[in-house]
Amino acid sequence: MRYIPNATPDEQADMLASMGVSSIAELFRGIPEDLRLQRPLNLPPMASEAELMQLMESLAGQNRLPQHSFLGAGVYDHVRPLIIDTLVSRSEFYTSYTPYQPEINQGTLQAIFEYQTFICQLTGMEVSNASMYDGATALAEALLMAARLTNRYRVVLSEGIHPEYRAVCETYARRAGIELVLAPLSEAGTTLPVEALVNDATACVAVQSPNFFGCIEDPAPLAAAAQKHKALTVVTVAEAMSLGLLVAPGTVGADIVVGEGQSFGVPPAFGGPHLGFFATHERFARQMPGRLIGQAYDAEGRRGFVITLATREQHIRREKATSNICSNEGLCALVASIFLATVGRRGLQELAQRNLQKAAYLKGVLTAIPGITLTYRAPVFNEFVIRTPLPAAQLVETLLEDDILAGLPLSRYFPERTHELLVCATENTSRAAMDAFAARLAQVCGG
Repeated sequence: MRYIPNATPDEQADMLASMGVSSIAELFRGIPEDLRLQRPLNLPPMASEAELMQLMESLAGQNRLPQHSFLGAGVYDHVRPLIIDTLVSRSEFYTSYTPYQPEINQGTLQAIFEYQTFICQLTGMEVSNASMYDGATALAEALLMAARLTNRYRVVLSEGIHPEYRAVCETYARRAGIELVLAPLSEAGTTLPVEALVNDATACVAVQSPNFFGCIEDPAPLAAAAQKHKALTVVTVAEAMSLGLLVAPGTVGADIVVGEGQSFGVPPAFGGPHLGFFATHERFARQMPGRLIGQAYDAEGRRGFVITLATREQHIRREKATSNICSNEGLCALVASIFLATVGRRGLQELAQRNLQKAAYLKGVLTAIPGITLTYRAPVFNEFVIRTPLPAAQLVETLLEDDILAGLPLSRYFPERTHELLVCATENTSRAAMDAFAARLAQVCGG
């Protein structure tokens, strides 16, 4: 039911009678009279279903959707096979949540098990949990996990990590007593050597690849520096599509791999809900947040699926819990599973390759404009930073009038970087759109 009308006076009287009270006001008799609101709420009058739908449609009509978008920065416009919406709309998936009763949740448990398998294959790790809220909270939970495993409370974070991810980590770290140390970037756009920042008090070194500025990082030297002090290495992936092309982080020294799985069939949806993934070594599974779905066999040898490990405080003693995450983003994990099963290994590689090619073309046409240059020279996947002759925020506002969303002005997070713009191209970005973007940008910049 999409609209629940208020009860009629007779229905209200019946409900009050069943509770043994004579009025709604009597339900609040425990609240002192001087604390009660003695006037009606300042709200518009009650609307009918038709009036409410008209209001919602008029509000939705105010959303402005540009014809061409070059915005990335953690949320990406990728191909979504039509089969996804058909399958996730089946009634058994409508209320996908924690499958507490395995005997009646075999379908959901199997879907999560397959999701975990996909994540392990993509990240090069041994175990994956049953998903988390988003990439930012997954990274924050990874830092807490590293602190538990090492009994250390100092974390080295690359400055290339998404500013919003870093902000979430700061919130978590503040109450957990964790010290965050930032590792600066080189002129090329990748993290500088961290040997001088890592010591015997360091729990982990965390890096994002591709980083917030689009540059591809090499976790191997960072992992080597961490290992010298028996610290862990955490790699976060904000653009999951890159895993179809780049080397799996687990094969180059990562101990924990986390990230945002929105690129795997989950629509941008104005910023959420999205899908955090989390994978690690099997020996660390007990300290992994969330839950782990496993495969089992009954007395007759029939295969089934169960919750093998659940480390939230609802399942085990509070002092032994590793997280209080209550939702496993099950529906978004199902979307990712359907997407990955549909496109397959070869399809994911081809999609990732098209992202690389589209970004290379966009980089070429934009840097051909007089006055526009690249900020960093490191290899990129599907987004990069350009310097602009005019303030980037001004350019974005101007091009929006032509139905072009030019990207993200870095001044949003770095006030001093007024003339830098983060732009992105995915497989959905057409050559015509890129040419139109470059032509209009050249006009605005006087080129």
